[in-house]
Amino acid sequence: MLRFDDTIYLWLLLLIPLLMFLRWVMNHRQSKRLKKFGDPALLKALMPDVSRWRPLVKFCLLLTALAVLIFMLARPQMGTSVSHEKRNGIEAIICMDISNSMKAEDVAPSRLDKSKLLVENLTDHFVNDKIGLVVFAGDAFVQLPITSDYVSAKMFLRNIDPSLIATQGTDIGRAIQVAMHSFTQQEKVGRAIIVITDGENHEGGAMEAAEAAKKKGINVFILGVGDPKGSPIPMGNGEYLKDATGQTVMSVLNEDMCKQIAQAGSGTYIHVDNNSDAQEQLNDDLTKLQRGETNSVIYSEYDEQFQAFGILAILLLIAEVCALEAKNPKFRGIRLFKKK
Repeated sequence: MLRFDDTIYLWLLLLIPLLMFLRWVMNHRQSKRLKKFGDPALLKALMPDVSRWRPLVKFCLLLTALAVLIFMLARPQMGTSVSHEKRNGIEAIICMDISNSMKAEDVAPSRLDKSKLLVENLTDHFVNDKIGLVVFAGDAFVQLPITSDYVSAKMFLRNIDPSLIATQGTDIGRAIQVAMHSFTQQEKVGRAIIVITDGENHEGGAMEAAEAAKKKGINVFILGVGDPKGSPIPMGNGEYLKDATGQTVMSVLNEDMCKQIAQAGSGTYIHVDNNSDAQEQLNDDLTKLQRGETNSVIYSEYDEQFQAFGILAILLLIAEVCALEAKNPKFRGIRLFKKK
């Protein structure tokens, strides 16, 4: 099965019918001009070397070469093999807080962007592990079901934005519950729920959810993002979020609550700031989890097929150059089919 790197090249194929239409218009105008010179049969007799079909053949060769070149630029690729492999790894569900308070910039470039970068770096360290994404604010839902496809995980990660959930708040308990039901049914596999949040506007129920996860053998790690001293929340228009009285809202990292949830979930609390210590500590903690056998669907690498299209385009262009618009005088008298 062929696939293409970018669908924009398929739109370029629309040039083909456009060029065909333009040629028809030009030929129609040329025919009208020739009729002004005299009788078409007489003009044909006066120009015996003019071919009606050769220019059309040359034009078709050029159009075909153009189409082949567009396909070549689109990087056609082919891959057919799908394999099922057994690997030893862990399963990790990332619960990412996307409430408006995560827009605060006390961690560069922002709490949310720093969280995305942390998860992306974590994914780069995964080899035989599975990862899933849950986003939450006042509600929670699965953004990416658990998978070993790290490319898809990064793609979904880049699309995470506070606009995905309209209900504001920080319902960590709901996020942990959703994550608990997102793991596979395989046994003897180390499982971790990694909650990345600033802990503000906590809805309650997180302690109970973390304890329930612990009973199922799932470790709950809490990554607290932000400054305990607080930071304003930018609105994107140069101003900061204000409360009903007109005062600037300061978003404060609730470290005490984060530590309590991590302890209830038999995990670790890690403070995320502007250095890489949090990343290293999380990687170390995850390596301590039990590696178990997981089933993974592995798709073969797609092989580039543009070389064949390039060769075909060259052959078509050579054929177009070699084809003459006028009839060859040496073969003018040859008739393959004689009239009776």
